[in-house]
Amino acid sequence: MQPISMDPSPCAGTLPRRAFLRTGLTGLSTLGLADLLRLDARAGGGQPAGGPSMIVIWLWGGPSHLETFDPKPEAPAEYRGAQAAIATNVPGIWITDRLPLLSRIADKYCLIRSVAHDSPGHVNATHTTLTGYPGELIEAPPYTPKYPDFFTVAHKVLPTRRPGLPQYVGLPQLRYTGGAHLGRSYGPFSVAGDPNAARFAVPNINLDGAARRRLAGRVGLLAAFDRMRSDVDRSGLRQALDDFQGQALDLLTGTVVRQAFDLAREDPRLRDRYGRTTLGQRCLLARRLVEAGVRLVTVDFPAVPGQKAFSWDDHASVWNIFEQMAIRLPVLDQAISALIEDVAARGLDQRTLIVLMGEMGRTPRLSNYKGQPGREHWPSAMSVLMAGGGMPMGQVIGATTRKGEEPRERRLHPADVLATWYKFLGIDHTIAFADHAGRPIGILPQGEPIRELI
Repeated sequence: MQPISMDPSPCAGTLPRRAFLRTGLTGLSTLGLADLLRLDARAGGGQPAGGPSMIVIWLWGGPSHLETFDPKPEAPAEYRGAQAAIATNVPGIWITDRLPLLSRIADKYCLIRSVAHDSPGHVNATHTTLTGYPGELIEAPPYTPKYPDFFTVAHKVLPTRRPGLPQYVGLPQLRYTGGAHLGRSYGPFSVAGDPNAARFAVPNINLDGAARRRLAGRVGLLAAFDRMRSDVDRSGLRQALDDFQGQALDLLTGTVVRQAFDLAREDPRLRDRYGRTTLGQRCLLARRLVEAGVRLVTVDFPAVPGQKAFSWDDHASVWNIFEQMAIRLPVLDQAISALIEDVAARGLDQRTLIVLMGEMGRTPRLSNYKGQPGREHWPSAMSVLMAGGGMPMGQVIGATTRKGEEPRERRLHPADVLATWYKFLGIDHTIAFADHAGRPIGILPQGEPIRELI
């Protein structure tokens, strides 16, 4: 399936032997590796390519903008809350005092404080922020998106940067995302383990002796099958499939992917700098992956020791927002500041864009449940941090009202943020793909790249 503006021809469809290859290889892995490599090659000719990469750290649940990057120290107490604001190394930029490490490197990132949308739930807000299209207001299982998310589209369109490596890695896959009419084949290589664990390994690429023997048996069976068919295959299809199978075997048995995922190769002092937490080591792993050649990495904010859940969903009826922020924010501060500085120190900041965000903000006015403070869902104002990408840093784009209720200047929609990401990756944000009915559907319904960044 090609972009409508690039190739009006219909999708060629699936290949008869793809199921056989998947059966043979996914006895060891559910990833459909040969299919993944085939689709990468279709998107970009299968040739190695340089170009940009992205790391997106996702704060599921909707982080409060007032407790992170848009504090309101002069607002009434029932709005500003219990946390104070702290000056950064860029005059005029203030963030919460629980992010002291990030306050020292504000010249290396920008803050967008005026993003707003109309989707009030976790599922529909995730859909809006990652597709640009409004999500269904009535949220019901299976929570699959109606339109393809940004990462799926980018995975489909962009050429592979380095053969033998996945194009898109999820640490792990973000909730409520998917390919919609583009299908599931452009989803991420998902790794759900804890990189901070002593025995962390990626099971899909680490084969023990028994697994290697089973793989050898499957490969032998496939070879026999191919020899039997070679005299009747004149289309060249068999050779093409063999090439993709070989790449999949390289991914399973080679060293490139294992080395990229091997955090033991890092200096222990650098690992300490990121923090010996799941988040810290996921962020370090994300840097290793883009440095090795992976193009897209998403990091889902995990549970932090002492935190009640891996969520920023700070309802007053669930927990005390300020107690949970005191647990989460130091971990976030350490990991994100280390990631931004490490990427810059390695000279990767011109071609690597780091993003920190969630699907919505929180209510500016504090809620109270039996004496417990919290904030409810609030899509009318949210903050997005972006670093690197060769973009102008050390700036704030947009502003909210005195109480943080809504944008008062430079109101932006999530589609504008996505258009900026597409522009950074070199993707035309106006292209369209045919849906299941053959109708052209744009990858964005609206939005333009943010002029202050591009």
